Amino acid sequence: MRIDLRSDTVTTPTPEMRKAMAEAEVGDDVYGEDPTIRRLEEKAAGLLGKEEGVYVPSGTMGNLVAVMTHTVRGNEIILEAESHIYYYEVGGFAVAAQVLPRTIAGDRGFFTVRDLATNLRSPNLHFPVPVLVCLENTHNRAGGSVWPQEQFDAVAQAAHRAGLLVHLDGARVFNAAVYLGRPAAEVARHADSVMFCLSKGLSAPVGSVLVGTKDFIARARKNRKILGGGMRQAGVIAAAGLVALDTMIDRLAEDHANARVLAEGLAGIEGLAVDLGGVQTNMVMCRVDGLGVAAPDFVKLLTSQGVLTNAVDPRRVRLVTHKDVSSADVKRALALIAEAAKEARRVA
Repeated sequence: MRIDLRSDTVTTPTPEMRKAMAEAEVGDDVYGEDPTIRRLEEKAAGLLGKEEGVYVPSGTMGNLVAVMTHTVRGNEIILEAESHIYYYEVGGFAVAAQVLPRTIAGDRGFFTVRDLATNLRSPNLHFPVPVLVCLENTHNRAGGSVWPQEQFDAVAQAAHRAGLLVHLDGARVFNAAVYLGRPAAEVARHADSVMFCLSKGLSAPVGSVLVGTKDFIARARKNRKILGGGMRQAGVIAAAGLVALDTMIDRLAEDHANARVLAEGLAGIEGLAVDLGGVQTNMVMCRVDGLGVAAPDFVKLLTSQGVLTNAVDPRRVRLVTHKDVSSADVKRALALIAEAAKEARRVA
């Protein structure tokens, strides 16, 4: 039986979610008549400390709707250089929102107030107008790292003082909240809008929620419609999201614990290297330089052993724990990875 460590997006719905989906009360959401979706949006907004929410099919759409709603064509948005919005969302901000990105090279996905100030140009006829700072917590390409709360708050407040809005790509914000031991509303309190995913560690099959002020969400609904995200009797999937928010947040700590065991085990395998200090939530970034093979080739070798992973660049493999990976699975995966590493070193 294979062990799937590619992403927490591969999670399957729980029996309670399946039951809720089968029995969901539904209506036409474009008319605002789906009671299950309304309950999900209200609960999501409350958990993040915002006024209202809007249910969207995916995190990518949620982020794009946020950018479209906060900006007008020709504006500038500021992002960390390896942020998900910049790196993995197909340039949607350029195609649909028609805004220009200004990137800041961060440390483990984070930057400072000074970095922000350095990248804010004085008003000038020749420059686009900066209006939005996009922050990511947890940070995907940095291995699920969590913003130190004081640093996040300081950067967001500095952005506000400069007249900028702040959007939080909080696809895994509940992982951040669990790691920090704080309510998600406190983690996101200085963000003007937040998107989070139900379909990652929370294990719902579909969907994300974008939250913010009432006025922002009213405008966001129009942009969701522009992008084709106006769903009809979608309460059948939103029902799983409600169960996810009720039952799956606290158990994220189990994924974090499994990731730590996985990271420490990988660090003990010859040819592999893990920055244990960077393992904070449910992701492990593992360098394969010492094997003599490129990361994509090692991923193929692991796949043949029944362990599914992803190469994020030629030198690094990413492994992600989630509710469908048990502590026993982690131990078995480590044994299989050790065998694959031994084979890689032999043929290199």
